[in-house]
Amino acid sequence: MYYFNKKFSFTFFAILFSFLVHAQNSSKQTVEKNEALYRPYIHFTPKKGWMNDPNGMFLKDGIYHLYYQHYPDETVWGPMHWGHATSRDLIHWEHRPIAIYPDSLGLIFSGSAVMDEKNSSGLGVNGKGPIVAIFTQHNMEGEKNGTIDFQNQSIAFSNDNGETWKMYNGNPVIKNPGIKDFRDPKVMWHEGTKKWIMTLAVKNKVSFYSSSNLKDWNKESDFGVELGSHDGVWECPDLFSLKYNNSIYWVLTSSINPGGPNKGSATQYFIGNFDGHFFKPNSSKTKWVDYGADNYAGVTWFGTGERKISMGWMSNWIYAQQVPTQNWRSATTIARDLSLGTINNEFYLKSMPVKELAFENAQKIKDGKVNAQSPYKLNITNLDLKEFSVTLSNDLGESICFGYDQKQGKYYIDRTNAGEHNFNSEFAAKHIAPRISESKQINLEVIIDKTSIELFADNGFTVMTDIFFPNKTLNTIKIKGLKMGKENLLLSKIKSK
Repeated sequence: MYYFNKKFSFTFFAILFSFLVHAQNSSKQTVEKNEALYRPYIHFTPKKGWMNDPNGMFLKDGIYHLYYQHYPDETVWGPMHWGHATSRDLIHWEHRPIAIYPDSLGLIFSGSAVMDEKNSSGLGVNGKGPIVAIFTQHNMEGEKNGTIDFQNQSIAFSNDNGETWKMYNGNPVIKNPGIKDFRDPKVMWHEGTKKWIMTLAVKNKVSFYSSSNLKDWNKESDFGVELGSHDGVWECPDLFSLKYNNSIYWVLTSSINPGGPNKGSATQYFIGNFDGHFFKPNSSKTKWVDYGADNYAGVTWFGTGERKISMGWMSNWIYAQQVPTQNWRSATTIARDLSLGTINNEFYLKSMPVKELAFENAQKIKDGKVNAQSPYKLNITNLDLKEFSVTLSNDLGESICFGYDQKQGKYYIDRTNAGEHNFNSEFAAKHIAPRISESKQINLEVIIDKTSIELFADNGFTVMTDIFFPNKTLNTIKIKGLKMGKENLLLSKIKSK
């Protein structure tokens, strides 16, 4: 016979309710602590869910549009959408509704967007040209069934400045010819041939396509089979021109995973000439956009004229899905101005923080506490070529260190003791980068934003980006090998909006 004890039942449910409330509050406190510790101040992050490659970036009417690979329902990679955010200064971002959703042809993988001002596509309205997005559609069912032609190139168009999008009825515009890795179209206008040029990642190389209307494409050529790093699949290419001494040069970038100089994901580049049909590099050297572990899939904005601005995904496929953020995963790098420079007649791509990222109240650096409740920049200039280090730490003994190893002639960032790292055995590491400079003096600009360090050496010839996850803010600074004198050691805070 079942005996119901009311007193026991009431006590049991009261305890259970109390436990659930306590668990909910504890979980809420954990999330709030995680947000306070890890979500950066000036680097773009999704409100929630997963983010990886930046996509479809363009500038129109003073507004920078950023789209990105996004899975809103989980903090790991999943069915890809295009997320969307806008900014007027490349620093402060406004979240917009999801822009492009998967459809019957597949998920919405990486790609680009262009302003079709002359309405070459015929997809505009009322005499105005549309914004046209070009992206890879990935058919998951096809991949699961063992086919190899599951990636195709499609387009969508917007007649309200990128706020809402409509799929083109004739998709895909480039059908897969039977290649497993066939993705990430980056499109630009080539004035010389009066055509749209698409740079597409195809397995271990890039292929160039041309079009007069963004809908019908013809293959022009391939590049890269015998040049560059081939330790992983090529992804997210970009092709753009830069001026140097009044001459035009072309830069071709291609991300690769794995195969980076400090393991995992990274982006290589080539400099040369492009005539609308073929890319011809002027060097066979393998060069890297960023030598840190956490700058991948970076591409440039469309619509910025001669100025070229790039932004990358600030993570690495080795551990991106395991980092200890809770409601979201991943951030972008800060936006960077690109330019060219030469060392011993060899061309290099240079990267520096965009001019919009302004700092103020510069003060001399000295050992002691630093206010890390906002982003800050460390400037080290006119430093003789000698060994030094700067360590940022907290009272838990966690630290991140950067500096110059004189014997090796290399810069480094050491995050072996920078906080949480048990999520992946590859994370705690010391990363190194060559010094690329003819100068006998070192100049560094280092930006710290909660959980990231971005180091720009010698006016952008050497760049390193690393993320880290301390359990408390790194609020103490210690300097070795440097002293105030002819050297300038300054700390400045982000300028208020």
